Amino acid sequence: MLKARGIATAAGTLACAVGIGFIMQNGDTAKERYGAQTPILDTETVQADVISAVVNADLVLEVQDITLTSAQTAPLPETGDVTSIGTDTGLQLAAANDALEAPAQPDVVPLPSCDIVASAQAAPGAMIELSLNAPCLPNERVNVHHQGLVFTQTTRNDGSLTFSLPALAQDATVIFAFSDGDGAVTSALVDDLDMYNRTALQWRGDAGFQIHAREFGAAYGEDGHVWVGAPTAQGDLTRLGDATVAEPFMAEIYSFPRMSSTSEGTVDLSVEAEVTRANCGLEIEAQSLEVSSTGIKTQDLTLAVPDCDALGDFLVLNNLVQDLKVASN
Repeated sequence: MLKARGIATAAGTLACAVGIGFIMQNGDTAKERYGAQTPILDTETVQADVISAVVNADLVLEVQDITLTSAQTAPLPETGDVTSIGTDTGLQLAAANDALEAPAQPDVVPLPSCDIVASAQAAPGAMIELSLNAPCLPNERVNVHHQGLVFTQTTRNDGSLTFSLPALAQDATVIFAFSDGDGAVTSALVDDLDMYNRTALQWRGDAGFQIHAREFGAAYGEDGHVWVGAPTAQGDLTRLGDATVAEPFMAEIYSFPRMSSTSEGTVDLSVEAEVTRANCGLEIEAQSLEVSSTGIKTQDLTLAVPDCDALGDFLVLNNLVQDLKVASN
């Protein structure tokens, strides 16, 4: 049995804003380099008497009558076999041919795309199947916005993210916003939303808020008591947000299939906050969103949590959200 204490207060506001920018990336182009050709001395043209004088005398001589020849001017053998001519000339031609060859260029590997792409698809139960691909933003927090609702998710190691979201509008637009200004927008048409009643609650950080739905007279802990600890009965509860990151935006959405219910009566809805080490003695804020045929009704809440000697108690707010009146079908 949950210990409960009723408190009814409402004040304060929650606000969220998102800006999305785009980054263009470019890369350098490789430059080609070519080897230089060095002129080769033709030692056969050096006169014999000059060579003899250099060998037999410890003198600095002025060498004359030396002719410089270019390797390109030497006649190339028609067969391409350098061994068919003199050994020295063949080596010169091989060196010249090597110098003329352009160095091999490394393969240019294209950089991976950093485009952020989001997609949405309507699914049964007035749900949206969402997918995000941000290859250059792995393990990165991203705020997801939908019809005034905002919650924080984290991309995987490859920058991807997939999850299901209960739609709050038939023409459902979802925005993904990263902290650096990058992001993406997607949308889906949810035709069956009018078959469901939906109530959402959002807050920031470890505030301890919860939605509790007690369907058709169910007591706390019985079948028909829907909350984060028992998220499914006729209706179901979806919790959104990554509680492992610092100061995340969190949300819960309770959905009831009013067009297919076999029961008749009331679903008692309440917003509750457990007194914990993280929130005791603090002032916490939340906002409720209720989907109806006329749109979305919002209400803001500021709540003073008792001191830490009340750990484990629950603050119950019965008047923040409206109970659901269900007729049998």
